[in-house]
Amino acid sequence: MSENQENTKKGRGCGFGCALVIGLFLGIGLLVAVLLMGSLSVFSLPHEGGLSRLFHLRNADKGVGEDEAPYMVETWSSGQGDVKVVRIPVSGMIMLGDTSWYMGNANTALRSIRRATHDPEVEGLILEINSGGGGITDSDIIYKAVKDFKAAQKGRVVVSLMGDVAASGAYYIALASDHILAHPTTLTGSIGVIMQAYNFKELAAKLGVQDVTIKSGANKDFLNPFQDVKPEQREILQKVISAMHERFVALVAENRKLSKETVAPLADGRVFIADEAVRLKLIDGIGYSADAQAKIAELLDADGVKVYKYEEQVTLMDLFAQPGIGLNFDVNRFMREGAKDARLMFRWTW
Repeated sequence: MSENQENTKKGRGCGFGCALVIGLFLGIGLLVAVLLMGSLSVFSLPHEGGLSRLFHLRNADKGVGEDEAPYMVETWSSGQGDVKVVRIPVSGMIMLGDTSWYMGNANTALRSIRRATHDPEVEGLILEINSGGGGITDSDIIYKAVKDFKAAQKGRVVVSLMGDVAASGAYYIALASDHILAHPTTLTGSIGVIMQAYNFKELAAKLGVQDVTIKSGANKDFLNPFQDVKPEQREILQKVISAMHERFVALVAENRKLSKETVAPLADGRVFIADEAVRLKLIDGIGYSADAQAKIAELLDADGVKVYKYEEQVTLMDLFAQPGIGLNFDVNRFMREGAKDARLMFRWTW
């Protein structure tokens, strides 16, 4: 092979390889640019008012902390009325504390309610609930936030619209509403409290694993997965669960204007189809999104409502900071959840 031919082959090989590398870098660069543009979309807000609206909202919230009145991007969702209403999704496991970027998670729902509470233009909320419940305190915090929204300004109303499931803690949240609607196919109810844990005592013995627990009292290691639950410990836990259950029943009775004697037989954890829930007065009716909007307009004595939604501003760094994304995979959290860390829950187990 001549020297010229060899140089030609090398040139072609290098050219293809270089083009491939450059193409990969360009593709990655384009992806990063798109994500960054999305994260900076706050400067080109899609809702009315654009950038001036951004500064208006921040000025309106002057003197109020981020946790009290979170900044979120507001967009027009539907409707043509003069009365401002915000729709807030509540979906998935109701658990506060961990940051998350998907719409409808408990953190975003709570922040949205607080954001709406501090906007004097907002006269109503539509809670779009699709959840099997979650933590008892987490559910109660969101329930209280909805109550606070109404108390902050006279005349405000809240309508809940249930999705596939609105059970246990999700139903608990809906109790704060002035009117509850369910889709014809919704399952709701599951009024009750649950605590679950695994016991690995026999498996550990077979594997030669020994439990080493140093504690300050006999009941400090409740539900130790390597020890049997003692009868007196089970009794203590049952008292706690019964107390939380009584609170749930009392809130159902208070908000649904029913007697505790009427609610108690229904509060055994069972779920109800929509027709049955209406008959038992656990909810007010059956309908769809348009029906929820019509109902809230009726409650506000308005011809129509203009419905908005809130969205979190998610940056590229936020995405990489999520557990399981980038370099921030939380193994300990994964192991805890995988083993169903024992805790009191308003949750439908299915």
